Amino acid sequence: MNDDQLKRIMEMAQNVQNELQTAQANLDKIEVEGAAGGGLVKIRTTAKGSVIAIQIDDSLLQPSEKGMLEDLLAAAFNDARSKADAISGEEMGKMTSGLPLPPGFKLPF
Repeated sequence: MNDDQLKRIMEMAQNVQNELQTAQANLDKIEVEGAAGGGLVKIRTTAKGSVIAIQIDDSLLQPSEKGMLEDLLAAAFNDARSKADAISGEEMGKMTSGLPLPPGFKLPF
């Protein structure tokens, strides 16, 4: 391998790193909503997983509904997380499509 080839490989690696940083930053701008209980509980997150907002139907704000509310919050969060993971995978897939990566290799490292 000569110096020019090594230089091109290093430039390609730097470009991939820059694109990864951009893709990660974009995931914080994409919002998803998870819901549970037929929409009684909704959680909005970024595709990167940060919670933006939680909405709880007034009917669940009773002491007797505490257990159900806790279960619905967990379910809504998991629904949002699943959607965020799917979008994250799609966005990262777009960025890495064309890179010769082995099957199952995940970015970022």
